[in-house]
Amino acid sequence: MNKTMLALMLTVLMTVLAACSGGTSGGPAGRADTNGGTVNGPAAEGDGTAGDQVELRVMWWGDQARADRTNEALKVFMEKNPDIKVIGEFAPSSGYFDKLNTQLASGTAPDVFFLGGNVVDYAKKGVLLDLAPYVGQELDLKDMDKAMVEYGTFDGKLQHISAGANARGIIINTSMFAKAGIPVPQDGWTWEEYAAVSKQISDKLGSGYYGTYNFTVDGLDIYLKQKGKQLYDMPNNQLGFMETDIGPWFDYWQKASEAGGVVTPELQVSNPPTDTGKSLIITGKTAMTLAASNQLAAMQGLTQDKLTLVQVPRGQKGTGVVFESSQGMSGYAKTGHPAEVARLMSFWINDPDAAKILGNDRGVPVTAANRTLLESEANEVDSVIYDYTSRVAKQAESEPFAVSYNLPGFSEFSKLAETTVQEIGFGRKNVEQAVADFYSGTVKIFDNNK
Repeated sequence: MNKTMLALMLTVLMTVLAACSGGTSGGPAGRADTNGGTVNGPAAEGDGTAGDQVELRVMWWGDQARADRTNEALKVFMEKNPDIKVIGEFAPSSGYFDKLNTQLASGTAPDVFFLGGNVVDYAKKGVLLDLAPYVGQELDLKDMDKAMVEYGTFDGKLQHISAGANARGIIINTSMFAKAGIPVPQDGWTWEEYAAVSKQISDKLGSGYYGTYNFTVDGLDIYLKQKGKQLYDMPNNQLGFMETDIGPWFDYWQKASEAGGVVTPELQVSNPPTDTGKSLIITGKTAMTLAASNQLAAMQGLTQDKLTLVQVPRGQKGTGVVFESSQGMSGYAKTGHPAEVARLMSFWINDPDAAKILGNDRGVPVTAANRTLLESEANEVDSVIYDYTSRVAKQAESEPFAVSYNLPGFSEFSKLAETTVQEIGFGRKNVEQAVADFYSGTVKIFDNNK
């Protein structure tokens, strides 16, 4: 064999070897993450050499303030678990689930990702890790509320660990009430009083000021519970309401809007209540909205106006609100590191340093020890949250309601519901036609996803 041929063969061999010795993951090209690293799909197993670190990807939704808290907690976790490297990713709530669904479809989902009431959707798809084998070992649930454990259990498998608990209520800008010369509402009020107060605020403060955001969509399941119905009858895997059950709710909001007490459809779109940074509550232009109790701190931090929490108006069977899981963590069924995933979740709910960093951002802690810890150190805003959740918990003792799960196909359902409200608000459909189309569309979505 001449020297030229030998050199050529060696060059080819070296090229092949180089191509086979890439990174630690076989996923697609890396994407920049919030910590400046790269993301290549679920982390791969180490090669067994000294100093190996397991790499976990964690994804959540929220604003920059939540990202800062989360990244700080993850940093502490890595300090206490030097064999694990965590790469964090976050997205606004509006695009989070589209991003997650794309990654799940391509097999590049994070090892850990946050879910809310739509966890049932993902459990049905079989993409969530069964955490039961790690309970009592890597995952300590001894101090976690039993109701929260049950909430994350589907078909006998533990597939979700609640990261916080809260209760929905009406966040009120008390400074706006003071300017209008109207007393701040108290627990026990009615929906008729809510509409009347909303109009009074708008009338007293004048053009550009509104009594309330429109929460037809977010308040629908509360309204149904107040009538003895529900959005999703999970035990029987069927819708928990009929078309006739929801018509009055949509009609209520249309009449309140026509009276002038509700944020206009245009402003609702450009300043959505779910975007804390754009909320008209913090700019002093809207006095009330429905929100989860854990949102109070973030909103109060962005305004000089004083905010507080009041229970939602009562219906026929009470408030329809219970102390429930706000959101939580699930592991990817295809993760290469299930035990490490469980360790991270255990740290999240049990570690006191994590509790101090995370605070009530995702709701009050789900373990008794960390709730006691934070309550003892609560500032003025957090004290309002603890007082409110305590009132809800006490109310629920005499007026118990089942915990809500989002119905299957919830992402499609939410888009349909929001479109329906806009069609009514912008005058494209009357309430009767819009509700009929909404219900038939909901049935189709449910049947395609159940």
